Amino acid sequence: LCVGTDRPIEAHGEQIKAGEIPGGRCAVLRVVGNTHNLEPAALYLYRDWLPASGEEARDFPIYCQRLSLFPEVPEHEAVAELFLPLK
Repeated sequence: LCVGTDRPIEAHGEQIKAGEIPGGRCAVLRVVGNTHNLEPAALYLYRDWLPASGEEARDFPIYCQRLSLFPEVPEHEAVAELFLPLK
């Protein structure tokens, strides 16, 4: 889990650390609707899309950007994008 911030990061007993998401190419999968469980979409990228694409994953975990969230929009209109960093 990551979050963008321009404020200092302070861990209060949590395992939190500052870092950066590196730039570069990514496969992007948009998920519309219920975005509470993104595991099936992530598994699709790793298990199905990646082997068929001929691409290679970079040594960085998949990450998500939520573009719209419930309750700001109806649940069926919520949008998230998963980013799989590529070499």
